Amino acid sequence: MKKWAASVVGVALWASIPALASAQGIYTCVDKNGRRLTADRPIPECLDREQRELSPSGVTRRQIGPSLSDVERAQLEAQQRREAEERTRVLEERRRERALVARYPDKAAHDVERNAALQMVDDVTATAEKRILDLRDERKKLDQEMEFYKKDPNKAPMTLRRKIAENEDSIAEQQRFVAGQEQEKRKVNQKFDTELARLKVLWETYKPVQLPGAASAVTPAAR
Repeated sequence: MKKWAASVVGVALWASIPALASAQGIYTCVDKNGRRLTADRPIPECLDREQRELSPSGVTRRQIGPSLSDVERAQLEAQQRREAEERTRVLEERRRERALVARYPDKAAHDVERNAALQMVDDVTATAEKRILDLRDERKKLDQEMEFYKKDPNKAPMTLRRKIAENEDSIAEQQRFVAGQEQEKRKVNQKFDTELARLKVLWETYKPVQLPGAASAVTPAAR
């Protein structure tokens, strides 16, 4: 009788194993030695790597990431932040590239803006040079007034001497400004030269596409 009862209990326990596995799921992974392991609970040998929980039919219920220490988790989060920042940087760079090509679809468009920038510098320079001419005319008038004190310039009124000094300072300042504008033109040309070199690469990568009834869009060129 006791043997029969033990046999019945054993059969009942054996029959309950599939139900237990069905409730808990099946865990599987490949350990660091390349072995595929399977168990009815999370596998200790794979705590450092991804595990999958499967249903009895073999369908993935969920994926369990590696169990990391606080230091490892912090390192992973830092790496993920760096990767996210790099993706953002690349996307922003692509956006700027498309905007640049849309602004300058060809060299002619780029030359137009270069010439406009140089003309603006020339206009400012011309204004300064005209100011120098005006100041020199003023100086001639001041010199005529100083003729009365040619024998003894120290007797000239302080206001007159101050005007002459201010005139000299103003002329020197405008001359320095004109000289600086020559350097500014070199900077403008350097900027546009650098930009043109970049555009020559981008024109091979992107091409403008004219959409019906809309402004042209820029898309990557077919390779």
